[in-house]
Parts: sequence; structure tokens; C-alpha cells
Amino acid sequence: MKTLDFKPKLISALKNYNRETLMADVMAGVIVGIVALPLAIAFGIASGVSPEKGIITAIVAGLIISATGGSKVQIGGPTGAFIVIVAGIIGQYGMTGLTIATLMAGIFLIGFGLLRLGTIIKYIPYPIIVGFTSGIAVTIFTTQIKDLMGMQISNVPADFIEKWIVYLQNLQSIDLWSTCIGLTSVVIIAVMPKVSKRIPGSLVAIILMTVAALLLKQYAGVTTIETIGDRFSINSQLPGATVPELTWDTIKGLVAPALTIAVLGAIESLLSATVADGVIGDHHNSNTELIGQGLANIVSPLFGGIPATGAIARTMTNINNGGRTPIAGIVHAIVLLLIFLFLMPLAQYIPMACLAGVLVVVSYGMSGWRSFVALMRNPKSDITVLVLTFLLTIIFDLTIAIEVGLVCACLLFMKRMSETTDVKVIFDEIDLNEDADMEKGNLIHLSIPKDVEVYEINGPYFFGAGNRFEDIMARYGQRPKVRIIRMRKVPFIDSTGLHNLENLCLMSQKEGITIVLSGVVPKVEAVLKRNGFTELLGEKNICNHIDLALQRAREIVEQ
Repeated sequence: MKTLDFKPKLISALKNYNRETLMADVMAGVIVGIVALPLAIAFGIASGVSPEKGIITAIVAGLIISATGGSKVQIGGPTGAFIVIVAGIIGQYGMTGLTIATLMAGIFLIGFGLLRLGTIIKYIPYPIIVGFTSGIAVTIFTTQIKDLMGMQISNVPADFIEKWIVYLQNLQSIDLWSTCIGLTSVVIIAVMPKVSKRIPGSLVAIILMTVAALLLKQYAGVTTIETIGDRFSINSQLPGATVPELTWDTIKGLVAPALTIAVLGAIESLLSATVADGVIGDHHNSNTELIGQGLANIVSPLFGGIPATGAIARTMTNINNGGRTPIAGIVHAIVLLLIFLFLMPLAQYIPMACLAGVLVVVSYGMSGWRSFVALMRNPKSDITVLVLTFLLTIIFDLTIAIEVGLVCACLLFMKRMSETTDVKVIFDEIDLNEDADMEKGNLIHLSIPKDVEVYEINGPYFFGAGNRFEDIMARYGQRPKVRIIRMRKVPFIDSTGLHNLENLCLMSQKEGITIVLSGVVPKVEAVLKRNGFTELLGEKNICNHIDLALQRAREIVEQ
């Protein structure tokens, strides 16, 4: 029985911990905490919850992910990927529904880790990841247009196309001051890395634009710039843990959204951890990481938090500033907690247009447009999955996009795998120059006796291969006395292949045709024996190599 694959990196990191590493982790944690502040507020508001819930998520989930996760440098918290799905759940089920869905997602994530699915999830097709990531980016950008331009719209539709129609119908309500604040924020964030990579551009933009908005209001009489305080009442007190009331109907209705949160969180966290491994030269434990993510998503919603996962941008900020152990992530959570307790009331003065500018830059970074364009040069099957996932994400929702995208990818994978198996008919003689299933000293060429057909299967014998084999036989078969099936290049056979092969043997027997198997590899032979093929064909008709199979065929023909 396999042991539980739960080995938090914090435990191993503390074994050889020293003062120098501690100082580096503390410095990195402080910087990451400052970077995470505006993002947590922006992600919370964009998701449809109050700003403090975004920070609470970053504190609680960030602490648990660093303490129990499988990566040394992963920084967890709310991310842009969840904005669309969270807003949709709140719109349909309310805040209670979001809490339950996040709890369920946490349980799913722990289940993924316990079932050791960490390595499998990393192999979700790249076109799906790029498709829904780009779709999320476009959706986030679309949701920020109203605040970015200070448009006076009381009720913005949830539908992507209807949203843009409403925007176009309300162009006259654009506020120039808010638009200037939003666009200037975008410029500051874009330019700041060229000035200093250590100082987060989003924080600089928020400070400068908040001061600018206050000055405009105080000395220029500008009152049209909406701030966080105009829309939300800021609460800087830590909430107590509350368990939502669970009903079976609610749980059933939230299975699909919860599974979407879990899959999306698993993909994003493992991708982030993999990128981090390449930079620091380490190897994360994917199953432990999933369990850590699951624990975070179970605890965070109890305190009013939203879904959380590993954040690539904050993780890279941690690495670039010297963070090398989970202590940096824990310090980042402590810094956010101190800011939340003592400085949170100041957040009410932040302009909504500035936060929209922050999210516009985030959406641009998420879009991965270069990867999208590069994939458009790939085979048509990849392009189909990419475009379909992208369009479903922006037009419908992320749940449908992931489900349909995965189904399409699985169907295309099955099609490609079936095409890897080749079935051919061998006439007259067999060339053994490269055969591995012949005895030493045998002739290079073996002639095929009269009334004997030889078929060769090259590749796995599973779905699709059996039908192709039957098509080949129908095209070339002449009712021989013996059919030899060479299986030397069949690495494995599945239940579909077994079923097709059994039907072939039974139909051949009814027609008075004997089936002889040749060169069956030990692994496949063991499967055949377990499924009664020795009794069905006779032990003499399962041969180790082709010359014995031909010799057996001659005996049958002569009889």
C-alpha cells in the first residue's frame, strides 16, 4: 500500500535554516506582501466581494499554502483566473453559495493530492490552458471598462456581448477625470519596471493616483472620481470563522462550479510551482502542493475569503527578491495582516479607476497573446481546441469552457493515438532483417505458405485499432485456412482490443479459419492468458516468433 504523499516543504526547509536565509526570506516576504496588497484588493472587488475579503484570502490562504504546500517559494492568494467564476457563482448563488463551492473545491483538491493526480493534472493540453487563460484575460478587461472610464451605468449585464453593447450605448457617460486616472495608472505600472524592478508599479500607481484624486477633490472641486469608500464600507476587523448551512440541493448545484475552481486552482498552482522550480533549481511535490491548496481553500472561506491558488507573479517576485523557503510566504501573510489591521481604513480613498487600471495590466499579462498567436501555427486540431476554449470562456463561462475543452482534447487525443497503430498485410514472403522475434541462424526471408495470411499490428492494440484491423481483413482477406497475426510490436492491449480480438477469433473459427498469434510480448501474453485466449486458440497457436508460427501454419494446412 502506498504511503500518504504529504511532505510540506516547510519541514525540510527548516532543517538547515540559518540567519542569512532568514533575513533574505523576511526581506522577500515584506516586498511580496506590499506587492500583494493592491492585487488582493483589486481581485476582491472585481470578483464581486468587498475589498477586505480579498486581503483576508491573501492572509489566510497565503499562510496555509506556504506552511503546508509542496513548493519552497510558492505564494498563494486570490488570482485573476478566479474572477470570472467567482463573480458568476455570487450572481447565481450568493456569498453563501461561493463559500460552499470554495469549501467543496478544497475537498476536491485534497482528493486530487491523496489520489496522486498531481503529475497527471500537469499534462492537461497546452491549447486548453492558453485558450481559457486568454479568455479569462479578455473577460477581466471587459469587466473593468466601466470603472476605468468612470461610466455611469447602474446595471452592467453579465453576458460578454451584452456588456459591450451597453458600453457602446453609454459612451456619453464617460468621465474624463476617471479615465485620466485609470490610463495614467496603466502607464505608471507599465513604465515602473524600467525605473525599478523592486518597487511594485501597482503600489506606486495607487499611492500617486490616490493623492491626485484627493488633491483634485480638495482644490479643483472634482467630485466625479469614484473611490472604494464610495462603493464599500471598509472593515479592518478580522472576522470570526463561520460554517455555512449545507443542504443537499445546494451541494448538488455547486458540484460543477466547485470542480472548475479545483481544476483551475490545481492547474495554476502547479504551473506556478513548475516555473519556480526552473528558476531556483528545485523540484516541488505536486501532490503535497494540491493538499496544501485544498486546506487553504477549506479554511479561507470560513473567514469570508474567496478561492485561492498559487500566483505566478507574486511567486516570481518572491524569488527575485531572495525568498528561498516557505518562511517568505508566511512573512508575506503577516505583513498583509498588519496592513489590514492598521492601514485598511486608508483604502477607502483609492480611486476605482486606478484599481481598474491595475486589473487591465493584469489581464494583459494573463492574455498570453504571443503564445496564442504561436499556437495558431500548429495543427488544426490544436487550433480548434484553442479557439473553442477561448470563445466558450468569453461568451459563456469558464465551467463550460473547461468541460468542453477537455472533452475535445480527449477526443483528439484518442484519434491521434488510434492513428499511431498501423495494420498491414504481408504477401509472399517476410523480410526478417530487422525482426526481433526470430531465432538466430534462421533465414533472412521466410516464404508464406499457400492458404495462409499474415497480418502485422504495429502499435498499441486498443480502441480504433481493432476496427482498422477488421477493415484491412475485409479488403484483403480471401478465406484462408490460417491467419497469422504478428504482435511483436504491440506494447499493450486494452479491453476494447481484447474484445475485438476475441470477436475476430470466434468469427474465424466459425468460418473454419485458425488464428495463430506470433511474437506476443510477455506483458500482452499475460493479459491474453488471463482472459482465456490460451483455451480459445490453443497453446500451440500462440508462438514466440514468426518462424514457429509459419511452421505451425504449415502443419494446420497439411492436416
